[in-house]
Parts: sequence; C-alpha cells; structure tokens
Amino acid sequence: MSSLPAPETPAIQQPAPGLREPRGRLCVLIITPTLDIGAADTGAVELARILCDAGHRVVVVSRTGRLAADVTAAGATFVALDVASKNPFVILRNAVVLMRLARDRQCDVIHALGRAGAWSAFAAARLSRLPFITSWYKGFREQNLFKRLYNGVMARGDRVVAVSEQLAQLITDRYGTPWDKIAVVPVSIDIPRFDPAAVERERVEALRHAWGVRRDTKVILIVGRILRRKGHHVVVKAVQRLKEMGLKDFLCVFVGEDRGRTHYTGELWDLVLTTGTMDVIRMAAPVADMPAAYAAASVVVSAAVQPEGVQRAVLEAQAMARPVIVSDLAAGPDVVLTAPAVPEGRVAGLRFPAGDDAALATAFLRLFSMPEPTRAAMGQRGRDWVAGHFDPATVAEQTLRLYEEFLADRGNPAAFRRIKQNR
Repeated sequence: MSSLPAPETPAIQQPAPGLREPRGRLCVLIITPTLDIGAADTGAVELARILCDAGHRVVVVSRTGRLAADVTAAGATFVALDVASKNPFVILRNAVVLMRLARDRQCDVIHALGRAGAWSAFAAARLSRLPFITSWYKGFREQNLFKRLYNGVMARGDRVVAVSEQLAQLITDRYGTPWDKIAVVPVSIDIPRFDPAAVERERVEALRHAWGVRRDTKVILIVGRILRRKGHHVVVKAVQRLKEMGLKDFLCVFVGEDRGRTHYTGELWDLVLTTGTMDVIRMAAPVADMPAAYAAASVVVSAAVQPEGVQRAVLEAQAMARPVIVSDLAAGPDVVLTAPAVPEGRVAGLRFPAGDDAALATAFLRLFSMPEPTRAAMGQRGRDWVAGHFDPATVAEQTLRLYEEFLADRGNPAAFRRIKQNR
C-alpha cells in the first residue's frame, strides 16, 4: 500500500508593502479554489477586504490567480496551495496543511468558498476544533449520488452563508439545513464605478464600434463565462424566433470566456450556424471596461438554466440603469424586482421560465415595444434597488455582524457551537 504524499510547504505571500498585516481581534482562514474571475473568487477578495478593514487578520489560501494581488493589497496574507483538486489524496494532504496553517497563524475561524477546498477545510476545522463557515454563490447540480455527497460539504458549516434568499431556500430544501443556521449576505457592487453618469460617450461608442453596432441597433448583452448552465443556447433559440418574427436592427453580444475547458462553445457555434443567426450574434472577448459595455446595451440578459444565486453582471447592469431580463433560476425577487412579486410601478426587469426560449423571445418583444421613457424608468428603478441593498457599506455591515458571533466566543469554539442547539 502506497503511503500518502507528505504535506507540501505552501508558498506564502505577505500583504503588499505599506499595508502592514493588522493585528486584529480575529484571525480568519479563507479557502477558495481559485482566484481568477469566478463568483467565489471575487467573493474571497471582498470578504478579505471587509475583514481587514475592520481590523481582523486574514489568511487566504488558493491557487495563484489574477486576483492574488488584490488579496495582498487588501491587507491579507496569501498562501498558494492547490485546493481546487478533486483528488481525494490531495484533499486529505491539504487538510493537514490547513490544520498546521491554522495552528501556526492562531486562526479562530475557517471559511470555505468552494467544494474541493471545503472538504479540506472541513477536516482541518474539525481536527483543530475551530468554527467552520461555508459560502454559497450558486446552486450546484446534483445529477447523481456522488455529486450530492460532494456538494454536501457546503451545507456542513456551523454557519452557511447564501448570497440570496432563493439560494438559501435551495439549501434548506436539499439538505434540511435549519434556517437559523443560514445567513443571507449578498455580494456588493461598486456603485460609483457603475454609474451611467460617469461613463463618457466616447467609451460607449468605442465598444459599439468594436462590436460592429450601428447607432440605431438595439444591443442584447449577455455577460459571463460560456458555460451550459448560463443558458447561452436558450438565447440563441430566442434570437432565432425574433428573426422569424421579422424583428430587425438588433444584435446579441456574448461577453465572456470558456478558458478552453468546455466543448460548449463549439456546440454553441454549431447552434448559431444551424439557426441562421450568425448575422445577429457576436461572441466578443472579455471586456475590461464593463461600465461602458452595459451603457452600450439596450438590455442585459441572464438565461441561466440552473440556480445562480446572485450574478454580479445582473446587479452591475441594474446599477448602470439597464433593464434586465432574467430566467426564474438566474435571479430571485430579492435580486431583480419583477412582477408579480412587485407592482408594475416598481418593476426593474422581466422574468421568464428557465429554458423557455419562446418566453424569452416574448420578453424581448415586450421590452422593445415599450416607449423609451418607460424603459428608462425601469432601468432607474433597478439602479435605485441595487444602490439601496448591494452597496459595499451595507454588505460589510451584514458580514461583520455574522462574525460578531465568533468574536464573542473567541477561544471557546464549544460556546459557538451551542448556537446550533436551537435548531
């Protein structure tokens, strides 16, 4: 029988020069599989920034990625470790590394934001007798018993954080997680950056020119990685219906990347060819100037076919006062105000059943048939909603309120676990 590989010594990157690691009231060990462009990746940076700004010490463990510099810039310590691996031996080895790291850094809490890393973090937390938190950013597919077991670690936290009410409901429905164990803490949006008044016309025109968009062309914008669960194929079929109905002067732009790890992009191109929609669909490269991209759009769409939790693109689009169309799995009523959850006078977008391309086409026609002042009012209501519920200060306050429980019971994990007795 082969022996388990010895735990590796992770590479540690201290906070950026000039940002001394604060000696705060808590030390939080955050584990996220990657630090690139995903919701959990961005969430890890946001969480580190909130905790560091409040005077806590933070150690972030992940694969090295483009956001690693943001972690150290926030004042946290970054530790490079392959916590994205699904190999059981690597997961077990990482658990030993995390346990030692938690001990050496005198960590008080372990917080996981991804499944593979969460298994290692869960084992390390139990071995170290530390409180364990998990954060959900989307609903995971459970196509078989193995997947259900694998995903189930995200429901094992002493506290389970969901980014939306819709996602919290999914967690309790699937795993029977008590509501008093779940905390709903949304993501935050940089409201000043995503302000339509702050985007110069030249930036917008430059993007429309790059996309080949004429001045009078309506732009349907879909933002996010090219993945099947995002429902790009549903949009293509809806666009085909729009063409068959005779709608003109519109262009559908997909802004995202597949990172070469999915066959879905090829399947999507095949669908575009077979539906005869190549003339009205663009697959654009990722855009650096996203405020200008939203400003260039007539509507922003999420056609997700599985629960998405909270998509930043949907919130950013609303912050830019763009009307949105979302599937019923893309965003709940706490993210996008739609009928019948709210009266028509408060609606900030339209909703359709996930996977129903005919209903999506109908939503497009309804939106485009509205007078411009009506669409503008809808967009402004979305901006007001996001500014009031997803601004950084509000989200930071909710996050820190969650950690107050750990602060009160620092050094006594058993006291924290007594919270669960009221389940």
